Amino acid sequence: METLKEKKTVQEQQKSVKISGAEAIIHCLLAEGVDLIYGYPGGAIMPVYDELYKFQDKLTHILTRHEQGATHAAQGYARVSGRVGVAIATSGPGATNLVTGLADAQIDSTPLVCITGQVPRHLLGSDAFQETDIIGISTPVTKWNYQVTKASEIPEIMAKAFYIAKSGRPGPVLVDITKNAQFDELDFSYTKCTGVRSYKPAPKPDAEALKQAADLINNAKKPLIVWGQGVILGKAEEELKALVEKAGIPAAWTIMGASALDTDHPLNVGMVGMHGNYGPNILTNECDVLIAIGMRFDDRVTGRLEDYAKQAKVIHFEIDPAEVNKNVHADVAVLGNSKETLSLILSLINPNTHKEWLQLFAEKYQIEYDTVIKNDIHPTKEGLTMGEVIEEINLASDQKAVIVTDVGQHQMIGCRYAKFKQSKSNITSGGLGTMGFALPAAIGAKMGAMDREVVAIIGDGGYQMTIQELGVIFQHNVPVKIVVLNNDHLGMVRQWQELFFDRRYASTVMTNPDFVKIAEGYHIEAKRVTERKDLKSTVQEMMASKNPYFLEVKVEKEDNVFPMIPSGAAVSEIRLK
Repeated sequence: METLKEKKTVQEQQKSVKISGAEAIIHCLLAEGVDLIYGYPGGAIMPVYDELYKFQDKLTHILTRHEQGATHAAQGYARVSGRVGVAIATSGPGATNLVTGLADAQIDSTPLVCITGQVPRHLLGSDAFQETDIIGISTPVTKWNYQVTKASEIPEIMAKAFYIAKSGRPGPVLVDITKNAQFDELDFSYTKCTGVRSYKPAPKPDAEALKQAADLINNAKKPLIVWGQGVILGKAEEELKALVEKAGIPAAWTIMGASALDTDHPLNVGMVGMHGNYGPNILTNECDVLIAIGMRFDDRVTGRLEDYAKQAKVIHFEIDPAEVNKNVHADVAVLGNSKETLSLILSLINPNTHKEWLQLFAEKYQIEYDTVIKNDIHPTKEGLTMGEVIEEINLASDQKAVIVTDVGQHQMIGCRYAKFKQSKSNITSGGLGTMGFALPAAIGAKMGAMDREVVAIIGDGGYQMTIQELGVIFQHNVPVKIVVLNNDHLGMVRQWQELFFDRRYASTVMTNPDFVKIAEGYHIEAKRVTERKDLKSTVQEMMASKNPYFLEVKVEKEDNVFPMIPSGAAVSEIRLK
């Protein structure tokens, strides 16, 4: 096979390198360091797949069983590896099936480049077979999108796509390429994009804002840090730890920020939000300085906004100016990449301890432990709980596994009780709350970190939304561990029906198939646990396996997740039961 380099040599005398648009796409991907993509072929993208066939030694393509699975797998890969995830699909339904993953990546700031085929340029707008306006459809759920109609546009647009996806606050980009642009030839050369006019991905930190923030922190009596995924995306884990330890400030996390600071760190006081820990939620409304780092004040974190931290001065460390003052007023906004801004402020911070303030967190934790945690992870009742399953996984993995959760009760239990010693270990659908996320995302996460154990924690409802991706695990022998916590209900919806709708369980009872037999049908080792006496040994067996493993655990049907901030309530109105 003639390589691009060889083509250049052959054609140097003619001062040009003529290749097809489809081949140009492959060379663009290789130039960006891409070696793995997820996708599903079809008519409008077939020229690109024909070129993929020729470059199998350099670029691995994973055939997912649904285009949505391709985007979630690319998300899992990106979140664990820190690289840009790539997904590819055909036009029409192939393209529209990407939309859920695009929306999920947009709200959770995950860098993706999605490539879709499109009908030929002369058929655009004619309602041709499998034509959809994917640019119009995807505009609200992408950081940037573009429709390529000429082969000559491909190198510049692909370079721009990767730059935008990974720079500043990351996000998904979609490039739609008409079929004629894939077939037509161009003079190919590639230059990586290093900037786009009018786009400033990372604002320059302001020295005065840093000084004002440091003064507030140094004079605070009851400071509280709440950090989000911006710490992980900014690679600022060490800077966060240094700030927390130097200033002696209790620090809490959003679910997207989990694992940036070790779970067992003495100043890590737990999770904020609707099902977060009692102490950091209650004491948010007692702190005098609230230091928000790389988080966007989502409604699940703030509860009723008009009663959120009104007594506190708010410092907001944020890379995206659009997030500042959007939900919560910031007394001081420190704009820029979190690694840079935290590094700069560290020298301005005075060493401190806040022993009395920290003691309040310890007291609140004890209340929560006695009322909730003890019963979740060390239950005395007969039925198995989700919390004790997570605790056994912690023990069997030495807190080193990547935990990928779906959406529902198991997600909140997983985020509450999973313990981490390494960053990029908690992969979940935070902002969009996409059921069906975990199985394909776990596949991508494992491929992005083959040296780490990856455990997918999934409910029986969400599991069946993307269960077909077991085919990818079978075909490519992806050694992920799948744990389905089966309560035969759509558990989180059922919890709300119990608490707020007088137990009217409308369309939440699940009649489930034999999950073990389904896994075995894909030649995946599978077991079911129904009694506590079998849980520990089976989890240990699963974690010791070098192969894919499926474990179904039958858990209590009417077991609720507490603490809980009811919808519309303030964080200080959190319920323990």
